Amino acid sequence: MTMSKERKKEVIQQFKERKSAMGVFAVRCNATGRVWVGCSRNLEAAKNGIWFGLRNASHRDKALQNEWTAHGEGVFQYEVLQKVDEDVAPLLVTDLLNEMKQRWMAQLGAQGLL
Repeated sequence: MTMSKERKKEVIQQFKERKSAMGVFAVRCNATGRVWVGCSRNLEAAKNGIWFGLRNASHRDKALQNEWTAHGEGVFQYEVLQKVDEDVAPLLVTDLLNEMKQRWMAQLGAQGLL
């Protein structure tokens, strides 16, 4: 089934206008119990980027990369810990994300994700 040009343009525009979820996430190694916490303005893209780097043995967090290499993808999980409300002023988002990340790191005894 093919889309009309108008429908295709409409779908592309809707995709561009969708809001990305912002917040704090954890990457867990179930084999060792180690946890890394990070934050992002786009949680879905963050997961994709982390998994891409790890799968290609090029992630900049060497401790995380070493765990991945030693234990394999199957023992890792990505978990959204907390999302930022959409009504937060854009100028406050970076500070809020960093504060949330620090709180989650302390709560979970986790390392910050590089």
